[in-house]
Amino acid sequence: MARKKSDREENSTTPSFEEALAGLEAIIEAMEHEQLPLEDLVAYYENGSTLLDRCEAILQSARGRIELITLRNKTEIQGEAADFSPPSGQPDASDDDDDDDIRLF
Repeated sequence: MARKKSDREENSTTPSFEEALAGLEAIIEAMEHEQLPLEDLVAYYENGSTLLDRCEAILQSARGRIELITLRNKTEIQGEAADFSPPSGQPDASDDDDDDDIRLF
């Protein structure tokens, strides 16, 4: 029976964004400045494509998380604004023409 990989084991084989990006940079450097046989170039290209997919997946996940955080913050702010609206029948402070006037009563 096959054993399911733990998160730690999966993370050890899949690079982080920074590791994948560094790998891509190294591949580009090697492909641009070294005289490599065609077979090696294809292998580099294949590895680079895999690393690029990994970077794009991580970025897409980050975008989704940021969008959720932004949406949650907007919802919370709108909820707070609704909580502080004046009750109906009472004038809103923004309705006053003289913003510089101080009124005690």
